[in-house]
Amino acid sequence: MEREAPRGAAELLAAAHARFEARQFAAAEELYGRFIAQRASSAAGHAPAGAGRDLATALNNRGQIKYFRVDFAAAVEDYTAAIESQPDFEVPYYNRGLVLYRLGCFDEAIKDFRKVLELNPQFEDAVLSLNQAILDKEEKQKRAY
Repeated sequence: MEREAPRGAAELLAAAHARFEARQFAAAEELYGRFIAQRASSAAGHAPAGAGRDLATALNNRGQIKYFRVDFAAAVEDYTAAIESQPDFEVPYYNRGLVLYRLGCFDEAIKDFRKVLELNPQFEDAVLSLNQAILDKEEKQKRAY
């Protein structure tokens, strides 16, 4: 028996998270997309408390799915939208920084990793990623390519 499709925003988000955790990425992406569209169409000022963080999380997680598909441009778009939705949420800065690093955009990646550490100085992976990005940038400059 098939489950009834989620209708409310909270149900959509919970269902999307469950599919994401189960690594059912196509279904999760579709549900995140519906949640994001629902949030975008809802009137400003009528969003419940925590709605900005929920939207940022949905955008970030949908970005992760796109990253897994190696659709880096689309992932960066979602991470950037997550940041715009919740500027004090460090995770999308980190994820965007990783993509930028992989693309060789070291200055932009370093900027994102530094922002992560400004928001959360205990984010150990950001410390490691920042240090690696700085080293790789220096190596690239030494080789002049």
